[in-house]
Amino acid sequence: MISPGADVDGFLTAVRDAVGDRHVLVDADELAGHLVDFTRRWRGAAAAVVRPGDTSEVAAVVRAARAGGVGLVPQGGNTGLVGGAIPRSPHQVVVDLRRLSGLDPVDRLASQVTVDAGVTLAALQAHARAAGLRFGVDLAARDSATVGGMVATNAGGLHVVRYGGMRAQVVGVEAVLGTGDVISRLSGLVKDNTGYDLAQLLCGSEGTLGLVTRVRLRLVGSPGETVVALVAVASLDAAVGLAAALRLRLPGVMALELMDGDGFRLVAEHLGVPPPVGAEARSAAAFLLVESAGGPDPTAALSSALVDADEDGAVLDAAVATSGPDRARLWRFRETHSEYAALLGVVHKLDVTLPTASFAEFCTTVGRTVADRWPEAVTLLFGHVGDGNIHVNVVVPGDDGAKLGDELDDLVLGLVVERGGSISAEHGIGVAKRAWLPLDRSSAELAAMRAIKSALDPDGILNPGALLQPEPAAVAGEGTT
Repeated sequence: MISPGADVDGFLTAVRDAVGDRHVLVDADELAGHLVDFTRRWRGAAAAVVRPGDTSEVAAVVRAARAGGVGLVPQGGNTGLVGGAIPRSPHQVVVDLRRLSGLDPVDRLASQVTVDAGVTLAALQAHARAAGLRFGVDLAARDSATVGGMVATNAGGLHVVRYGGMRAQVVGVEAVLGTGDVISRLSGLVKDNTGYDLAQLLCGSEGTLGLVTRVRLRLVGSPGETVVALVAVASLDAAVGLAAALRLRLPGVMALELMDGDGFRLVAEHLGVPPPVGAEARSAAAFLLVESAGGPDPTAALSSALVDADEDGAVLDAAVATSGPDRARLWRFRETHSEYAALLGVVHKLDVTLPTASFAEFCTTVGRTVADRWPEAVTLLFGHVGDGNIHVNVVVPGDDGAKLGDELDDLVLGLVVERGGSISAEHGIGVAKRAWLPLDRSSAELAAMRAIKSALDPDGILNPGALLQPEPAAVAGEGTT
């Protein structure tokens, strides 16, 4: 159990011996960047930042933390949105895993590769591409997000509709459990029915069961030539229906991204680029970004699928791009949404999943309800409609992070649960959503999670307070965010 009486000084002495003095940071300026998240909503405190360089050093850090009763908060690129990688007490220590940056040679026979947890997604993508292969997951935060963090949160991203999320890519893992023990199974066997799949258990556990240090990943072949279409659609309902039809009619579909029309136009104005569709179509209720690949030229297949899927004539216009720079220009409308929101103030980000049948109605309802309650708010709705994931981003200009607070979360997450959705699609529960987890998971499921946590992290030192609400006796030691 973590307590304010933790032996932080003894811990720091032990880890300096293990990782070297220069990799133990205690200066306030050096800590600052580790204590606030991407949204600027979650801020915390920590005694130090420790930067181990390999699995053995991570194990030494965990053993020292267990001996001293010190909580460890794992951190990679710090691109999370739910406060799960932000320390919550001056008795906790951040474990920065970015020094674990090795990439093994690509195993072309197996179409797999083993990499360290601190490798960025962009570096992994470049490594795979150099061997003529691809990694199936892609995120807008590719230059910062690390493989370990993506495993910990079961990241999804842009191509889930084609390849699945991180769980579908992980075929082996090396990690340090909360006991200090190392588990390592990196052979990459596709068929391996020897008991519990610990790699899959750690995927999505948010660093509460073990610190992932190395990962064996599945790679895929080149999808072929790529085409992107930005489609203006008359209604949200029609856009969701169009995306569903394209999933069935377009074998090469790579991404299906939905953007609410009002938010899309704000982003276009911010970019200083008019929507690349006809004047009448610029007022569309929704915009669908479709990416497809395959063969020497997938343009004809995409065009034909769009025509066949548009049974009600809801498609108002479309811009199509085949060259790399032109595709990037269309993608920029989608990927700038988060950047634009951050310029307005503190962003309240809620990424959720809805059943397809409820997706459009939820978007309409949540937008209207937020506007009624906070007329000055700017709401951006965008996401991966191909897998039911919508990002609800709300900003009240001038908000310091306190105006919306729990009231907005209650509103949005309540609407999600009422419709049979999930309160977290990609970024996990962290601390932002842990109070709402009992809405989404039964008491039996939560009890099972706690039992697993107790078995693999008996002293509760790994990311204490993330994902699961702390037990009453542990609250005093957790601190506040």
